[in-house]
Amino acid sequence: MDRELPRAGEPEAPAGAAGSGRAGASVRPPLLAEIGAIIRQARAKRGMTRKVLAALSQTSERYLAQIESGEGNPTVLVLDAVAQGLGVALFDLLPLSNGNGARAGLARRLRRLSEPEIQAVDRFLDSGDADPAAGARGRRIALIGLRGAGKTTLGSALAARLGCLFIELDKLIERDHGAGVPMLFEVYGQGTFRRYEREALEKVVAANDAAVIATAGGIVADEGNFALLRATTHVVWLKATPAEHMRRVMAQGDFRPMGKSREAMADLIAIMEAREPEYGRAHAALDTGGRSVESCLDELAATAERLFAGAG
Repeated sequence: MDRELPRAGEPEAPAGAAGSGRAGASVRPPLLAEIGAIIRQARAKRGMTRKVLAALSQTSERYLAQIESGEGNPTVLVLDAVAQGLGVALFDLLPLSNGNGARAGLARRLRRLSEPEIQAVDRFLDSGDADPAAGARGRRIALIGLRGAGKTTLGSALAARLGCLFIELDKLIERDHGAGVPMLFEVYGQGTFRRYEREALEKVVAANDAAVIATAGGIVADEGNFALLRATTHVVWLKATPAEHMRRVMAQGDFRPMGKSREAMADLIAIMEAREPEYGRAHAALDTGGRSVESCLDELAATAERLFAGAG
């Protein structure tokens, strides 16, 4: 019986790797499973479907699924193409030997830092200053989290209470570049969009000592942009349960970036799990699940004042 072949440049899956009942299926190298898990998590963090990544990396969707499951044995060129599709370095897709989760994550983040950011890390290691950028954050609050967390609703209300501007970073990018976010992603790719995002954030910070900024959920997927956000604003993570997020997204009639996926809830959970470690690096968190807007706003305003005062 005929079977689908990998595209040009794609090797066959290891013998016994695909299909059931073969003896080799239980002896796949652990390295392949680790690489697959890293790719799967990186894709989820960016809210990217497998179909989109397959197109960006010019790899068949079926073969990419084999790689993510640890059944495919990609060549270095295929792995590099996948890395470019994700907007990361090839080495970011390779597991670190003898490293725990925190050490491996830190090593990956260090590899993505710019030279000035590396110098800042070096100064921190020399000085031991735990939070040298606190004074640079002014009275700026940045809200992060998945769609449906309440960033727009609570952000606009918080700005009114604090007497400052409310700025949605995505809308600023759309205005500056004359196209919607989905179109910008499709035409220019993730790397260019993240550059637009950084430029927009730099512009907002330079022009406003006080502001409430709603960011896209995927800003944490770019280490440089998230580092800039944490250095120049007080970051608050708005979170809720997957079911609550889904209910709110459905009410908005917006399923980006899950598109036409039949497994929208599974995709949402995967995105949440992939991003939670990064969201957890926020300066504060607020659970909005099952609560009224007024209750959440009161807590958010108190959190903002606490952050402004340097108390947490």
